[in-house]
Amino acid sequence: MGESAENYLETILILSQRKGNVRAIDIATEMDFSKPSVSVALKHLREQGLLTADKDGCLALTPEGRRAAESVYERHRVLSECFIMLGVDEKTAQQDACKIEHVVSKQTFDAIKKHFESFRNAGR
Repeated sequence: MGESAENYLETILILSQRKGNVRAIDIATEMDFSKPSVSVALKHLREQGLLTADKDGCLALTPEGRRAAESVYERHRVLSECFIMLGVDEKTAQQDACKIEHVVSKQTFDAIKKHFESFRNAGR
């Protein structure tokens, strides 16, 4: 799955947690993309079985789409928290996490997450 698809899935997940029903216009607004661009991307996600849309245009992640979105969102959260703990300002940490979350291997991410969790637990 490409970075663009991951970004869309992550955005849908976040918006659904924030506001419940998610429509294409919500994604366009959140990502600052044109509605036609978002429509094309959503069509591809539906064709890949990652997303469904009801007759009112409300979007829902399929189980596979939800797993992918949650995985990307977890990488984003963990990486940005790590960067902030290292002293990086929040805005930069968020931006860098967004870039790295798409290219970091599962093995490397799992090692970072394990180290971060043990470091965090040691401080309790």
